[in-house]
Amino acid sequence: MRRGFTLIELSIAMMLGMATGAMLLALFNQQLAFLKLYKSQNFLTDQAPIISMYVNRLVGKADRFRLHDTVADALSGVNARLTASPVVVLNFRQPDGAMRATILSFENRGSGYALYHYLVPVTGVLGEPQWAVSKSPTNVTFAMINGILRMTLSGPNGEEITYSGTMQQ
Repeated sequence: MRRGFTLIELSIAMMLGMATGAMLLALFNQQLAFLKLYKSQNFLTDQAPIISMYVNRLVGKADRFRLHDTVADALSGVNARLTASPVVVLNFRQPDGAMRATILSFENRGSGYALYHYLVPVTGVLGEPQWAVSKSPTNVTFAMINGILRMTLSGPNGEEITYSGTMQQ
């Protein structure tokens, strides 16, 4: 009586093992490609909805806005523009009738470009931004088109999102 496998049986077993290994490798590569695609859309899935909610609430409560090229121009109220700009000043009427302002600015403060939010103090002396709304966009422009404020964000992978908002009446 002989014990063991024949050459054909061993060949079939090795081919099945190699086929199973190749399928596992293909599934692993597919999973890596999917994760890479998902990670490349991180800006669209994670950052954009948060920025949208924040800007929507802020712009929706503003009474008026002005576009400027720099934060210094926005703070001093000079050189207002009608063209696409990296800085917007939003004015809000307080319950006592006084006006307050905030500034949204896309600028480089030494650690790369980011969209910053400033609260303009009553003294008019602007300090550090209150917070960075997002550090992911590669470009942010504010524009007025037919009386509507539009903010266009460019993402790190070439995505472009435009938000539109009107002032409250």
